[in-house]
Amino acid sequence: MTDYSTLLNPEQCAAATAEDGPLLVLAAAGTGKTRTLVYRVAHLIEKGVPAESLLLLTFTNRAAKEMLERAKAVAGPSVGHLWSGTFHHVCNRFLRRFADRLGYGNNFAILDQDDAVSVLNTCMKELGYVRKDFPKKEVIASLISSASNRMLSVQEYLDTSSKALEASPSDIVRIAQRYQERKLIENMMDFDDMLVNGLRLLKEHEEVRNSYQQKFRHVLVDEYQDTNLLQAQMVDLLAAHHRNIMAVGDDMQCIYTWRGADFNNIREFSKRWPDSRIIKIEQNYRSTPDILRIANACAAKAPEAFKKTLRSTREPRNKPRVLILRDGDEQSRAIITLVQRYLDDGYSLSDMAILYRAHFHSIELQMALARTRLPYVITSGLGVFEQAHVKDVLAFLRVCENPRDYLAFTRLMGMLSGVGEKTVEALWAKLGGSFETRSPEMRAKLVGLLKPTARGQWQGVDRLFADYHSEGLNLRGTEAIERFCETFYTTYLHRAYENPEKREEDIHELALQVTKSQGGVAAFLQEVALLTNIDREYEKLAANNEPTLHLSTVHQAKGLEWKVVFVIWVSEGMFPSSRSLEESGNDEEERRLFYVAVTRAKDELILCAPGMRKMRDGGMFFCKPSPFIKEIPRENIRESYGNR
Repeated sequence: MTDYSTLLNPEQCAAATAEDGPLLVLAAAGTGKTRTLVYRVAHLIEKGVPAESLLLLTFTNRAAKEMLERAKAVAGPSVGHLWSGTFHHVCNRFLRRFADRLGYGNNFAILDQDDAVSVLNTCMKELGYVRKDFPKKEVIASLISSASNRMLSVQEYLDTSSKALEASPSDIVRIAQRYQERKLIENMMDFDDMLVNGLRLLKEHEEVRNSYQQKFRHVLVDEYQDTNLLQAQMVDLLAAHHRNIMAVGDDMQCIYTWRGADFNNIREFSKRWPDSRIIKIEQNYRSTPDILRIANACAAKAPEAFKKTLRSTREPRNKPRVLILRDGDEQSRAIITLVQRYLDDGYSLSDMAILYRAHFHSIELQMALARTRLPYVITSGLGVFEQAHVKDVLAFLRVCENPRDYLAFTRLMGMLSGVGEKTVEALWAKLGGSFETRSPEMRAKLVGLLKPTARGQWQGVDRLFADYHSEGLNLRGTEAIERFCETFYTTYLHRAYENPEKREEDIHELALQVTKSQGGVAAFLQEVALLTNIDREYEKLAANNEPTLHLSTVHQAKGLEWKVVFVIWVSEGMFPSSRSLEESGNDEEERRLFYVAVTRAKDELILCAPGMRKMRDGGMFFCKPSPFIKEIPRENIRESYGNR
């Protein structure tokens, strides 16, 4: 038998070699969670547990593959018989044998996201709901998925959701029902069906449930804090016979409730398994002691969290910095200066990351980095000017400024009901290959060419074109964008896109940046074109593994680490997010997000707290440093003004 005490620290060893029975392993950030799971698998196999009677559930195929390869290196090739993979992968294995019990063929097709949306679109066409004044197929697909992952009917989800939809709930329920019927008839399942039907199979068919309960002597779950209600119930069912469940996770890293993760799964584990043990793994190998003191101060104020104290194995370095800054401009300048200093100190751009609570927080910084030609890659999505909703708004400005911009004209007209690609081509030809928004005659001609429904939607935009030129909005681009949103685009945004509220934040932040270009809208559009080309250059650098600075939301940064981490806009109303606080009534998930952000840093942590934020009406909002900063003991940080 392997002496695991020589390979693992005492906490890891206790978890890896624990006796049978339900076990909750609270593995805090940077404490070697994967290593512990790998050695748990090896220990069980050494004890004589057949590999094929072990079930290891993960959230990514990559994680499952990595653990399997590492376990093989420790316990030998027999590990290859272990059942491992994502919840979807394991459910697929169940359903390939028993889908016929649910009315499907065992040879059912799995729809990827694009295929699922295509099938849903077909259902909407059949029912007469494919039109510009009705939510788009992607929006409906997102609603159906959200309901599935919360174990709610679509009607129940709509009753509890705060989403603003210009559609009757009964219409959406009707579409969802037709979509479900079509999948069953055509023997298809989407990704959500894999979980829903996998759980149904276990719940509704006793012989199937008993078979798998007998088979799996041990059930091990990685990232347990990210499980939704479906997944938690599935795990409890599978482990019910042998009662050997090992749930590994960190309640302070539960940050995905917006997509269905249920914090109660990990918090109430001991209630569902009253005889369970809890083992805490608190020895951290990633971050310096001072960084961990900030994480511990944050966690200590979380009333619902398990009490843990991270301990560093590393020597102290520089204390984390808190920069009290005037505004977003000074924040961008400070970060650029510090990045250069860290480069001079021997760090690479790839060693550094800039994290933010919401994507719109980064727009100002993205533009500043592009202007200074500091290569960066956005690991949390598209660059600001590559986002569809930003392109939509820019199309309005481009049409105002350039009568011959056919691409912008096409994008703008495509937002109207009944206006497709061929219609736009015909309109452009009838307008003579140009649309001069200054000309009342040209605008009137276009209005006359539109069908009644599209004409009604266009009237407000047409009046805005006149105001744009008569009121000099070309020099007040922020106001031009805001009025375009009020007149037309906000309504379209809620019909056309998922997460419209977050996209609105992006647009309003973009609007504030227009005023920074001397020369008004025309100069801003020229700068956008240059910055877009620079973004593409940086994407190529990243693809070739050249050093680039990382920009990411905190959500997308979970599981990653960098030597130097900046967290921006750690100010009241921004982080924690005022919208999140209003919706939830508490700061619990925001606190967990801040904890995740802090624990990404290995050597250096810089928290940036601008004190002023420009508002849509041109005024200034004065914000104090975030409550999360105020909670940090002063002796644990270096506080300074600007980038000194």
